[in-house]
Amino acid sequence: MSTVEKISITLTPEMNRVIKQRVEAGDFASSSELIREALRVWQRREDEHEQKLAAIRGKLQASMDDPRPSLPLDDVFENLRKRHQVKTSKCPN
Repeated sequence: MSTVEKISITLTPEMNRVIKQRVEAGDFASSSELIREALRVWQRREDEHEQKLAAIRGKLQASMDDPRPSLPLDDVFENLRKRHQVKTSKCPN
């Protein structure tokens, strides 16, 4: 780590106990190491969430940019009802 900055955080007694237990068990060399790892995991999760949102936004934009004519909602539901009837009529009781 090239540069570090010391900060102070407030934790619940339970969080502090868990950190101390994990350090004492040898899972981490220090509470700082555990907190840094927790932040890396959180950042990875946030990055993945942002990527998923960007993909969804891209699909929505592609749908809005689609030059094909829109279908009336009633027509869509009627089509779905017909498909459902066909599929359920083929199922044995």
